[in-house]
Formats: sequence, structure tokens, C-alpha cells
Amino acid sequence: MSPNLLILGGTTEASALAALLAARRLQGTVSFAGRVAHPTRQPLPARVGGFGGVAGLVDYLTARRITHVIDATHPFAAQMSHNALAACAQARVPLIALTRPAWQRQDGDDWLHVPDIAGAVAALDRPATRVMLAVGRMHLAAFAPQPQHDYLLRLVDPPDCPLPLPRTTVIVDRGPFAADADRALMERHRIRIVVAKNAGGTGASAKIAAARALHLPVVMIDRPVLPARHEVHDPAAVLDWLAHDAALRGV
Repeated sequence: MSPNLLILGGTTEASALAALLAARRLQGTVSFAGRVAHPTRQPLPARVGGFGGVAGLVDYLTARRITHVIDATHPFAAQMSHNALAACAQARVPLIALTRPAWQRQDGDDWLHVPDIAGAVAALDRPATRVMLAVGRMHLAAFAPQPQHDYLLRLVDPPDCPLPLPRTTVIVDRGPFAADADRALMERHRIRIVVAKNAGGTGASAKIAAARALHLPVVMIDRPVLPARHEVHDPAAVLDWLAHDAALRGV
């Protein structure tokens, strides 16, 4: 039986994998959560929206006869990753995670590690300053208790409702970004501290390199802890996994 793949997407790694699978003429669907108004076009069929929890995902896997699931979601999409693990276990569908290695502190980095968004909010309990807040649109409301700062936000889509922070500058742009450009951006807006999730990879690392070059502190939000699972960091490794699984089943 030919594989019928479900890619849980939303990352550059997911797009790279979709291109690789399409080039091999493998059948699959890329699923987006729907948090971005205009997802990157894919060379495979795409769907947008949630599945309705674990039960809904089990139903989808069964109805669509999905043979393999690749979790290529953002490292902070913990709920989706938990659901995927549970659903694949119930439906007996093999799962692999295509992840980005986390960023590691380098010489010159000034990081304050916090475990979650609440920790980042607490870290900003300080006199007013100028903050580059790189946490995504979904978490902005959490920072409302710290309205004293001037915030620089870089969003994929324009805000569709009033922002919960009274002192903001919004830049609408989509990565990947360059370190020199991010350094110039921080200098232009006189940024004094950066708040970022440890997304890893190269597409969003420019702000970390820029902060290092400017000797700016970074409030680094650590990744959520996920259950043990099979992880790879290269789309080509997913093809190796598929080939190995086919060999085990004698396909």
C-alpha cells in the first residue's frame, strides 16, 4: 500500500518536507492550524483548522486512511503535539516529529531563561524600557500587566482587533530575516531588551544574533516539555524513516 501522509505543518521545515514528498510523488496532506491568514503555498493538498482534539484526529486518520503522521508543528505548539501522539497511538499510525534543534547560548549572549509566557511577563516587571516582543500574536494579551513599556511587535498578519498593550509599534513582515537587518531594526527603535521563544532553527534566529551583536539581554522562553517520541531534524530523514517502515512491513 502506498503511503498516505499527514503533515502537521506551519513551519519552514514542514514546507521543505512537502516539497521533497511532492518531488517523490508521494501522497499527502499538509494541515495548518489557521493562525495565519495566508499560509505559505504548498506543493501538496492543504487543509486549515483544528481536528477537534484527540478524538477528532483519530476520526480523521481513520476516515482518510492516513498511514503515517509527521509532526512538523512549531516547537511551542505543545497541545497539537500531545494530541498527535495520543491519536496516533490510538489509531496505530506511526508518527515522527520533524523538529528544529533549540538555540544554544553562545559567547556574548545575555539570556534570562524563563519556563513559559508567565515567566516572561514576570521578567518585564521593571521600569519602563523599549522591548522587542517576539512571542507571536496569540500571547500578546498575557503581557497586559506590563503596560509601561514601549513594545515593538513583528507580526505575520496585521492586527484584527485593538492591541492589549497601549504603547506599541507594529511591523507586518514574514521571515526568514537577516541578522544585519534585525540589528538595524533594533537600533532604529532603540530596543533595550528582547523577549523571544526558543523556536530554534535559522528562520527566526536573526533577532538572537542581532541582540548578541548589540549586547542586549534576551528573555528566552524555554520550550515546553513533550513526551518521548521519534524526532529528526532533516526532511530527508523523514524519507529514510518511511523507507525503513516500508521495509519492516515488506512493502
